Amino acid sequence: MAKIEPFEKYADRYEQWFVDHLAVYVSEVNVLRELIPKGLDGIEIGMGSGLFSNPLDINEGLEPSPKMREMAEARGLKAIDSTAENLPLADKSYDFALMVTTICFLDDIDKSFREVKRIIKDDGFFLIGFVDKDSNLGKKYLEFKEQNVFYKIANFYSATEVKNILDRNGFKVTNTLQTVFGELKRVKQIQSFKQGHGFGGFVAMKAIKK
Repeated sequence: MAKIEPFEKYADRYEQWFVDHLAVYVSEVNVLRELIPKGLDGIEIGMGSGLFSNPLDINEGLEPSPKMREMAEARGLKAIDSTAENLPLADKSYDFALMVTTICFLDDIDKSFREVKRIIKDDGFFLIGFVDKDSNLGKKYLEFKEQNVFYKIANFYSATEVKNILDRNGFKVTNTLQTVFGELKRVKQIQSFKQGHGFGGFVAMKAIKK
């Protein structure tokens, strides 16, 4: 069952987080943009209100929350009512698929990854942005997990775990970048990114079909 309740009840709080943490948000967008060549046809899975699709030139996405879809559509995006586990999309129909923090809220991560593999082209790629639970930020999120209306229903993963899940579902990781260094409340300037993982709270992992 799709985990949509907090996004339905607290949509305004969701949006406000990105306003309050603008430098973090832009840093995350920038690291994802670095891994997306221009001119490709992509789709975001779990697009939320479209805060990542819009700046990354992705025009459509999947989102099970009606409130989030409404907000995404208000940003001029096409929002399809569906979950990651059952994508109503044709085989090999996109150059790439994007998930940003969506993996935290999946009911079946393996089935979702297999669905992504099905809908991207043979030379396409899968790009995942997520909070690395082994980073300082990830550890802080886990510490206060039960106090957050969104994260108390989330499942956090380490970069190593995500790589292993990709591997067993037919993907090969080709690049991993990290950003968001330090405590969130202290991030007031847009940050650059570095290769690998382990220090940055936000990781962008790119994978191709094996």
